[in-house]
Amino acid sequence: MIKKADSIAWIGSMIMRVWLATVRFKLIDHAGVLQTPPKRPLLWTFWHNRLFVMAYMYQRFFPGRAGSALASASRDGEIISALMERFGIRAVRGSSSRGGGRALIEMKRAIEAGSIMAITPDGPRGPRYHINPGVIKLAQITEGCVVPIHVTYSSFWQLKSWDGFMIPKPFSSIEIIFDHLHQVPVTQSEEAFETERLRFQTLLQRRPEPAPVMERDQVDV
Repeated sequence: MIKKADSIAWIGSMIMRVWLATVRFKLIDHAGVLQTPPKRPLLWTFWHNRLFVMAYMYQRFFPGRAGSALASASRDGEIISALMERFGIRAVRGSSSRGGGRALIEMKRAIEAGSIMAITPDGPRGPRYHINPGVIKLAQITEGCVVPIHVTYSSFWQLKSWDGFMIPKPFSSIEIIFDHLHQVPVTQSEEAFETERLRFQTLLQRRPEPAPVMERDQVDV
């Protein structure tokens, strides 16, 4: 399966590079992560159905920075892991349903080694736009900052999958907003933990209001 996954990933990465080279990216950086990496660990969060562009975007706009991402422990996750590695991103295998405890430990180790961690908090099975508790736990034990990332396509196809997976059309435009950094306080009860989970779910669901952006905080390519 590994050899097959590598072959599929190689073909897929070539197609993605050609495909996404035709689109126009607009990056808005409210978090201040494009130029100077913050001292605290970063946990990138974005919805599962926006996954298509993220590995390409990371390699293009964050060259030289260590990056890791959570991938499912399933067979499909094997392919996704191999694909991410084609873009210089290390895969941490596991999910809330399979290998969650081990994945949490591995993500903590990657973060402590200086890696940005990317998580689709409603993956790998949903429900769509529902934050699973893993990202909140990880932010608490690492004292990392959560970066809600909002991805908007001007034109796209949408699959009939559980997440409504989106694929931007060639020559479309993609706006990616790195929202303000947020910390998760340590909670002492299940009720307090759920309050934090709902707070971050709302932050990720809510696209930031349009606001003037300083030239240094915006990249158009």
